Amino acid sequence: MRRGENIYQRKDGRWEGRYRKGRKADGQVKYGYVYGKSLREVRMKLYPLKVRYQTIQSMQGSSCIPLEEWGCQWLRAIKKDVKLSTYANYHYKLTKYVFPFIGDRSLNELTHETGNYLVQQWSLYGLKSSTMKVIMQILGQCLNKAKKGEHIKENPFSSIKLPKERKQKIRSLTEKEQEKLETAAINVGGVRGLPTYLALNTGLRIGEIAALRWTDIDFERNLIQVSHTYQRVASMDGLRKTQLVYDTVKTEASTRLVPFGTIMKRKLLRLKRQSTSQYVFSTNARPMEPRLLTYYFHQLRKKAGVQDIHFHQLRHTFATRCLEAQGDILSVSAILGHTSTQLTLDTYADSMIEQRMQVIVQLEKHLQRVNE
Repeated sequence: MRRGENIYQRKDGRWEGRYRKGRKADGQVKYGYVYGKSLREVRMKLYPLKVRYQTIQSMQGSSCIPLEEWGCQWLRAIKKDVKLSTYANYHYKLTKYVFPFIGDRSLNELTHETGNYLVQQWSLYGLKSSTMKVIMQILGQCLNKAKKGEHIKENPFSSIKLPKERKQKIRSLTEKEQEKLETAAINVGGVRGLPTYLALNTGLRIGEIAALRWTDIDFERNLIQVSHTYQRVASMDGLRKTQLVYDTVKTEASTRLVPFGTIMKRKLLRLKRQSTSQYVFSTNARPMEPRLLTYYFHQLRKKAGVQDIHFHQLRHTFATRCLEAQGDILSVSAILGHTSTQLTLDTYADSMIEQRMQVIVQLEKHLQRVNE
């Protein structure tokens, strides 16, 4: 028996009310239901829900696809257009830090408050603000695609404010620490010592060093062509936690020519004469994985008596030494593979303090001469 709009009496005597929540992925209407012992009870439950979901569809969009379903659909769509390492990163962050918390929410029910709730959960989880920023950028791409497809009217998380995090400055090695580490690297030599020495004198990232092939090195012009990276990324097959990926570098700026000096040339040529692999640093004819390079580095670090540093600080140390040697910011930025000189300035501003002080000294001398 039917009474009123979408209210029915069931065979068991109860009353059932139906309201539109939105549309599914296939375009069909998705309904919600309420039940009661009487027509009045169902009406009391039903009409507020009708008003609520009519407002949601009018203000936020008609799609009631669960966020997790949409997110997985978006990931499948972009897989062919992004690097495997990028896809693995997106997949890992969404499945670990987004879907478990709000994956069951419909697209058109996501609000600014939902975003704030998500950030609160991340804070309880202990995520750094920088990590939150990356996840929110990925989620933003996902929701902007939903907006473009007219599933939602706006990205509800576009104005979410993340907790401020005080930037921790990456310490570069002192000249004395660098000398001790270089000496240890030279004494050990080969595939165990040379990667550390190479990082200190070229600023290459660990993944770039791992991927380096002999064909990437021009011994005539003393140049290294950086074009590939070898890194461990999150696995998507469910059988392993991580997988190794050999791929091209991420950005156009990262593809670059890096010069090296005569000492480095001699060491590389000596290693080349002993090598039987296409890779500069290899195990079983394959690129040496970053974790093994890191292990060798820590052995050297301990041998040199240098405490509390990690491999990436070698790159930071190289950049600092370049700036201390009055290297121009454009050249240093290009060698490092930064996307802009502003990134270099922001990262190494403290390393340039001596140069800024020298500018003031030169200015004072100039003004003195003018006023004489």
